Amino acid sequence: MKNLSDILLEEGLIDKEELKKAISLEKKSNLSLAQVLIKRGIVSEDDVLRAQSKLFGIPFVERLEPLRIDEIIPIVPLKFVQKYRMVPYSLERGVIRIALSDPTAVHPLDEFRLLLSQYVVEPVIAREGEILRIIHNYYEKQGGGKTEGFELEEGLRFLEEMEDIHDSMDLANQAPIIKMVNVILSTAVNERASDIHIEPMEKELVVRFRIDGIMHRVLTPPKSIQNGIISRIKIMANLNIAENRLPQDGRIKIRFSGKEIDIRVSCLPTVFGERVVMRLLNKTDTKFDLATIGFDQPTYEKFVKLLSYTNGIILITGPTGSGKTTTLYAALSRLNDETRNIITVEDPVEYQIPGISQVQARHKIGLTFAEGLRSILRQDPDVIMVGEIRDEETARVAIQASLTGHLVFSTLHTNDAPSAVTRLLDMGIEPYLITSTCRGFMAQRLVRKLCPSCKKAKSIKASDLASLGYPVSKTKKTYTIYEGLGCKECMQTGYRGRTGVYELLVVTNRIREVISANPTLDEIKKVALQEGMVPLRVAALQKVVDGETSLDEALRVT
Repeated sequence: MKNLSDILLEEGLIDKEELKKAISLEKKSNLSLAQVLIKRGIVSEDDVLRAQSKLFGIPFVERLEPLRIDEIIPIVPLKFVQKYRMVPYSLERGVIRIALSDPTAVHPLDEFRLLLSQYVVEPVIAREGEILRIIHNYYEKQGGGKTEGFELEEGLRFLEEMEDIHDSMDLANQAPIIKMVNVILSTAVNERASDIHIEPMEKELVVRFRIDGIMHRVLTPPKSIQNGIISRIKIMANLNIAENRLPQDGRIKIRFSGKEIDIRVSCLPTVFGERVVMRLLNKTDTKFDLATIGFDQPTYEKFVKLLSYTNGIILITGPTGSGKTTTLYAALSRLNDETRNIITVEDPVEYQIPGISQVQARHKIGLTFAEGLRSILRQDPDVIMVGEIRDEETARVAIQASLTGHLVFSTLHTNDAPSAVTRLLDMGIEPYLITSTCRGFMAQRLVRKLCPSCKKAKSIKASDLASLGYPVSKTKKTYTIYEGLGCKECMQTGYRGRTGVYELLVVTNRIREVISANPTLDEIKKVALQEGMVPLRVAALQKVVDGETSLDEALRVT
């Protein structure tokens, strides 16, 4: 009788040598052969599932589309689907389809058949991520499953998925505290939160998530367990739980549903206790690609042209949380090949990019951006990225680097692209140095994308769009735009995910002439618009017209 390895060999997905190594590793670990092959990158999860589909004669379904699931939820306990990672998702003509990721788990399937004995049960094979999506979006949200004594849906069995890398402490390792922290983390990952805020107030403890840039209150645990929750997080982050008078920073690494999540932890003493903020970085799903971060085609082509230069400075501007680092990483990823030596100095290093040498700035020991940049110049770099230009010293070293044949990327905190010029002038940088080194300035913002499941079209007068600065067509009297109504898929917000909005100022000969005359901000803006710069507001309104975001969201960020 054939087994999984036979199918994979027949399909040409592995060779005998790879199989031999995988079997050897399987014997040394507690992983299955399929898990070993996936972890080593020899085959994908879909390859294994399709092979299992062929082996067991069970259909493989890429996307689970729930059908009459509301009728199934009341008769299937939440803990049942969480325990077995199998989920009934479709009821049609007396047949209930159950999605599973492990077709060898016969006993749990028999239990489902017993539970649903009045129906015909048909199994299908699906990705574990798809199964968890249905469990979270339907069973947990509609079927109850409250945690004992807390005001939040019970998370997945998150503790079992975490790497066992922490010491135990009596205070923070009580079962309810562990469960509460795991629920907070698992829910944040499932809801795509970028930050978790744990905020002690006088009479309550508030937990808020930042999702798509907006804060949402999700939980108010009892004040009595405040110290236990914070101590548990500090233990996980390898921080000193006895120190509650000074700020502390740490990191937590966890694995959830096959994803590596890196969590930056910041503790800050306040009047009512320590405030904790956790920044979640999903290392597995993050991809840095200029083509997918929101550029319109003309701006994309202009920015890619700037990347073709072998020297000069390219500055990305915008407030904190506007996606500057993502844009820089995407630019570096495009340039990242074996012909270039790319080195960065950052604070902090958020993502590790293979093929790029990344330096962590440490201001306490004197490794500032300026000092790091000076050291980098002795490493024979072709491309340099400096996390931020904060002062004249860093700006001058960056300019010197660009003058000696290096392409330099960095960021500034300004409201728009033309303001970057006046910011450098205010730092004391001479106009002739700016004109001879700077290739372009790009301001950016992040706007929330409309949820595709609940967005609805409506009309707007061309005159109303024109009054906001959008260049309307003379032949059109109305435009179709969209708004989000709110649904289960988007937590009733009407939005799901974010995309970038960009304002690119390319330093042309005319721009250089203006900068040389020590101009005002208005003078720079006027010439930049004449030279083809599209303002942030217009770029955001274009995304409204294209149906990507709402008018309210475009006006909010610009």
